[in-house]
Amino acid sequence: MSETNLIHLKAPNCWINDPNGFIYFKGMYHLFYQCFPYSAQWGRMHWGHAVSKDLVHWEHKGIALYPSKKDDRSGCFSGSAVEWNGKMHLIYTGVNYLQEDPENINTCLNDQFQSAQLMITSENGMTFDNLADKKTILPPIEKPHMGSKTHTRDPKVWREKDTWYMVLGSSVEEKGRLLFYRSKDLEHWEYVSHAEKDNFGWMWECPDYFETDGKKVLIFSPMGFLKEGKAYDSAAICMIPEFDTKSCIMHLPDEFQFLDYGLDLYAPQSATDAEGRRVLVAWARMPEAVDGKWNGMFCIPRIVEVKNGHIYFRPHPNMTNQFTKKITSPLEAGKGGYRISVDMHQGSEINIGGYRILYQKNRVYADRSAVFAGHNEIRCQFETPEIREGNHLDIYVDANLIEVYINDGEYVLSNVVYSLSNEIQAENYEIFTTET
Repeated sequence: MSETNLIHLKAPNCWINDPNGFIYFKGMYHLFYQCFPYSAQWGRMHWGHAVSKDLVHWEHKGIALYPSKKDDRSGCFSGSAVEWNGKMHLIYTGVNYLQEDPENINTCLNDQFQSAQLMITSENGMTFDNLADKKTILPPIEKPHMGSKTHTRDPKVWREKDTWYMVLGSSVEEKGRLLFYRSKDLEHWEYVSHAEKDNFGWMWECPDYFETDGKKVLIFSPMGFLKEGKAYDSAAICMIPEFDTKSCIMHLPDEFQFLDYGLDLYAPQSATDAEGRRVLVAWARMPEAVDGKWNGMFCIPRIVEVKNGHIYFRPHPNMTNQFTKKITSPLEAGKGGYRISVDMHQGSEINIGGYRILYQKNRVYADRSAVFAGHNEIRCQFETPEIREGNHLDIYVDANLIEVYINDGEYVLSNVVYSLSNEIQAENYEIFTTET
């Protein structure tokens, strides 16, 4: 199944969530993802698989990983991909339910499960032997002062010089933390250190650590971080830490940014593109299935840059270069979606099919109340911090996800929406779609 000229990669008539195993391998981009292939709701996790030559046009390749061992019998949770000795290595969390729900065996009761870290390889990145090739490389944690036997997951692996490093999200005494390991061969791992910080939630999911522009960047998704009493109490955040590879000691600053100020994006994962740039994707959380058939999609791949101590996220140029055909109405865009380019001024507003964007007090505000009916338990109003430079917005729109890029990624504000109309109310804007 192919997705042609669509802004966003979406679920193939099922449920998807976290992006996994994002890698450029042998001339192709591979994006795996959490998937319950039988229904448009969360269940026993598999890994779906999509490939692309350009990060724009994606082709779904079906299921890559499925539960097959004792340590992943209840699901293949999130993980990452690396290339070594010409092979793709997928390192992921396997879960084993200790108490299944008898009414739905794809879920467990009372958080009664345990987590281990597994690895599987592929010569071509397309075929995986789920029965013969899986190995458990880290069994469930048995030392509660080190990490949680249940909530330790989402390995992100990278290489520096002659050593492999792994960071895992975990929890100790209702406080989130990161666990750092190292290895020479990807199979035998040594625990080295941990990092934590007060008042940052009870569990840190989907950690990602990398360097770009000579700067270190840490991204993770703390659970229980937001205190507004809304349905999403977790959020993806990013910061610029200090990290010493010899000791694996990481110091976290007090300052942080939200990955995206729409707060819908979660569990981001990054890789390097064909030109060596750091590129990131994230899951857009959706409270209901579209047409009852599919639930879950991914944001536009975003280049990550650090300038003057600030982390920027801008659309990958491959995507930007797609939207060059000027049109006069969203109706001309069809299923391909469209991009709006607009310079806003203090007090101005643009209404995109019921989704309102306002520019006030040097901040961008968004309100999706009119296109998010029936979901009052989830936030509908959003705002960025004070903007440092300029007032230009590039807004990518399709039927269920709007991404607002402010000043080429100084801040981004993205929201899931339903029932957008094709009417735009604004002044001095331009609309672009794809050439094909």
